[in-house]
Amino acid sequence: MDEYPNVLRLQVAQHNRRPSLGAVLRDEGTITVEELERALAEVESRGVRLGEVLVEQGSINRRTLAVALAKQADLPFVDLDTAEIDRTAASLLPEQLARKHTALPIRFVGEDAVLVVVADPTDLVGSDQLLLALGLGVELAVAEGDSLEEAITRAYPKEAGDFERTGAFEEPLLEQIAGGAGTNAPAIKLVNAIIALAIDEGASDVHFEPQAREVIVRARIDGVMRQLTSAPKPMQAALTSRLKAMGELDIAETHVPQNSRASVRHEGRSIDIRVAVLPTTHGEHVAVRILHQRAEKLSLDELGMSAASREAFERAIQQPYGAVIVCGPTGSGKTTTLYAALERLNDRERAIMTIEDPVEFQVPGVNQVEVDVKAGITFARALRTILRSDPDVLMVGEVRDDETARIAVQAAMTGHLVLTTLHAHNAAASVERLVHMGVDPSLIASSVNCIVAQRLARRLCDECREGYHADQLERAQLGLDASHPDVELYRARGCVTCSNTGYRGRVALCEVMTIQGKLRRLVGAASEELFAAAVEQGMTTLREDGRRLVLEGVCSLDEIRRVTGDRLV
Repeated sequence: MDEYPNVLRLQVAQHNRRPSLGAVLRDEGTITVEELERALAEVESRGVRLGEVLVEQGSINRRTLAVALAKQADLPFVDLDTAEIDRTAASLLPEQLARKHTALPIRFVGEDAVLVVVADPTDLVGSDQLLLALGLGVELAVAEGDSLEEAITRAYPKEAGDFERTGAFEEPLLEQIAGGAGTNAPAIKLVNAIIALAIDEGASDVHFEPQAREVIVRARIDGVMRQLTSAPKPMQAALTSRLKAMGELDIAETHVPQNSRASVRHEGRSIDIRVAVLPTTHGEHVAVRILHQRAEKLSLDELGMSAASREAFERAIQQPYGAVIVCGPTGSGKTTTLYAALERLNDRERAIMTIEDPVEFQVPGVNQVEVDVKAGITFARALRTILRSDPDVLMVGEVRDDETARIAVQAAMTGHLVLTTLHAHNAAASVERLVHMGVDPSLIASSVNCIVAQRLARRLCDECREGYHADQLERAQLGLDASHPDVELYRARGCVTCSNTGYRGRVALCEVMTIQGKLRRLVGAASEELFAAAVEQGMTTLREDGRRLVLEGVCSLDEIRRVTGDRLV
């Protein structure tokens, strides 16, 4: 017995509730009795942990140690090299605590708990602190330490020059509701974490979608819906109440649509949001629109227009009067293009006024008016008043009705430069839409400088885009004949930088139709005839602009197909 005193002590420990780490490794044949005895002697003399000594001696590697620790603690082992991490769950824990305890929430489990992976399951004090910090039930799992530290770095990304994220969303500029589900701490933490993540990802909207057994949370990022997380069904009422509280909506009313606007603070910034609640068969669907404010000026360079399209657009906005119309579906970047035009025109020699719903970007030097139907401020009514205020440049956020359309066109006729947006599929269809709104074709022909149709396509991530040689079908879709030399295209791959989507940021596809020459005489004709004449006059179509972006390696062919809706680019 005196020959192996530490091993005997180890055997006695096996009678306790949990086996010792040495016993686990020895019984599995991972280490020999001699290796264990040497390590235990080192532990006793140096006062260090057995696992670290065994790794130092080369008896085991760190992954083997983590698996053994999981077995010793009767916890699951998680391979973080392959496991999917729910960044919303991760955001519930401030980064400094994640690094302090080498711990990371990776997904929601059950009705009110999160699965947290740790490197050291024996750290009971750390486990208690995690429980307090998260405000939810905690289920533990074990991961290898180095992989866990890398996962923590991935879960809390920082852009160059940004402050370190804490994972916490600063409280709204509202009082919290006292009592009821609205003050449920886990729900508050979860909503704050989701909105914070959405803001950091540049999302335009966040949807809380009730289902039969859960609440799906999705965000529109770079124009595409992406699932952020899902929450247990029992949390639905508390989540909805929290979201309503942020918008100062009626929490007790659950059967009628509601909407409001509010301001929240995140990392020192004030951000406007719109909250819309709609009853559905499984509960109230809540959509949160995030209105990102830009700190820097928006330039035409950022739009990504081709040289020819940009030249035509700039020529149109530099005219002393006339209308410049940007058309496209919702979310196609129409307002962004108009803001870039305003920045170009914004100088001390011009008086610039806008009427918008809502005001998305604050532009110093520009007088901006926001639509407020309850206060009687509509597009048409505000437009009449603004015209009496002697503006040089007037931006109308959107032409929605016949009256606004007629007033805007008349303003363009009477010496004002009018910038506006319109919902239409392409530039030629915009003319047809104005005619259907009751605007005289002759007024359109004489007052409209140009019409821009645009879409937004996702840019390929520069860090991970993958080059390949176009096959015969792709060459045909791009209009390249057999004599054309090999063409290298790029496709999405996915990496940490782009959240494994393969895309990061967006670029505009544009067609700029200048109303001049033959086109002026054709205003009022069928849109197909007008479109053909514009192409004959040299207009680059949306499809041709998409082809340019594919050949330049900015976008993938699949992305342009998705955006244009055409089988051929």
